[in-house]
Amino acid sequence: MQRKVRLGFVGVGNMGQCAHLKNYVLVPDCEVVAIAELRPVLAHKVAARYGVERVYADASDMLAHEELDGIVAAQQFTRHGVILPELYKKGVPVFTEKPLSSSIEVGEKLLAALKTGGSWHMVGYHKRSDPATMYARQEIDRLKQTGELGALRYVRLVMPAGDWLAAGFDGMIRSDEQPPPLQEDPPASDMDADTYKLYLSFVNYYIHQVNLLRHLLGEPYRVRFADHGGVLLVAESASGVTGSIEMSPYRTTIDWQESALVAFERGYLKLELPAPLASNRPGRVEILRDPGNGVMPTTTIPQLPWVEAMHQQAINFVKAIKGEAQPPCLAAEALEDLRVARDYIRLWKNV
Repeated sequence: MQRKVRLGFVGVGNMGQCAHLKNYVLVPDCEVVAIAELRPVLAHKVAARYGVERVYADASDMLAHEELDGIVAAQQFTRHGVILPELYKKGVPVFTEKPLSSSIEVGEKLLAALKTGGSWHMVGYHKRSDPATMYARQEIDRLKQTGELGALRYVRLVMPAGDWLAAGFDGMIRSDEQPPPLQEDPPASDMDADTYKLYLSFVNYYIHQVNLLRHLLGEPYRVRFADHGGVLLVAESASGVTGSIEMSPYRTTIDWQESALVAFERGYLKLELPAPLASNRPGRVEILRDPGNGVMPTTTIPQLPWVEAMHQQAINFVKAIKGEAQPPCLAAEALEDLRVARDYIRLWKNV
């Protein structure tokens, strides 16, 4: 594709504006040509600020009148089953926020509809697009291949609750309009109301870590243990590597302290990630190499570019549309995250 990628946006509310639209308009290889937004005043204000030429009252109208190469639909995940099948019919790549859906059942229906539409769906696990994670994954794969630090033994994620906004909503365009009542997906049939509410809370907040654990392991895993306090998830990968997720063992109010430890026999890789909406700030990688046999241990901290994960994610989606790269996470893998989450809730609450 030699010309710019033509994108349409479905929804320009909080995340639509501040996590996505403001980043896509800065990607040289694409142009946002249309917005579909149920709140007309908000839609026109946002279009004026970001130089988007056309505004539509709903997605159906936009799809009927626009030639698009891709769609960014920043919607509540509890509505994905309602809105995404219509978008899939356009036959172009679709991007949404995580998780894939509010239940495994809805996710399975989405994959079937996606197959009929003939395109693909990238799910917004932005942590995979952080320059630090991208560097870390390449180095992990290289260390596995060379064996210079021995075997991979353990992957530990720590995700305390904190200030995930990092002033990321400052300057957001708002309006007093109230959207009309919106249809949501049905609840999961295998959970009662309380369990389903707990499940939604978990996948809304911790599904990033569920996905990142698989990404750093480089292979699927199963949940083996959940503590009664709701802090610890322990997993075992397909090749037998242990992994864990520590969920808010403590919390911070004006900071974000998310980290990962990828441990080999003779060293480790540490990954520190910034708040999701922090601007112009990548994560940090530290690598310890201690080969033994009298060789001096070394610690390496690469200098990464001043690019935040959300901006790199926009670049990655555009590159994938152009056929220059693979999407970081497709819908089929995102469905596995929902299955992991269900297994965790089952072990945690015995339901």
